[in-house]
Amino acid sequence: MTPESAAARTLVDLMAEAPRGPKQDGLFALWLTLRVVEDLAVDPPHPDRAVRRRATLLARRLDSLTLPTSLRRGLHGVVAALPDAGSQDAATLLALLATSAREGLGPEVGETVLRGLRSAPPGTTLAP
Repeated sequence: MTPESAAARTLVDLMAEAPRGPKQDGLFALWLTLRVVEDLAVDPPHPDRAVRRRATLLARRLDSLTLPTSLRRGLHGVVAALPDAGSQDAATLLALLATSAREGLGPEVGETVLRGLRSAPPGTTLAP
């Protein structure tokens, strides 16, 4: 597992401030998904079996949360793409995640995910 990114830390802070309910669940779901997508870019890459297992467990966990509809659709799209995704797909999945976050939780949350994408160290596959 990679160290927590600035975007993930910001989402944790937003979760702590959010009232209980769909917004807090949405931030939690976004944080979980962000961590899995960011881990696609680690070097050396995780084995395919581990990525598929994490995607399955993530989908199961997301199903138990109360999420805004647009966020749920976006997260399920990202999770569905995870088993076949490689490190080169991480940036695309993060951009999709940012769009879903913006639609479901507001522009500041979408910008948080985009900031994480832009602030990836040079040379990583997360850089756009």
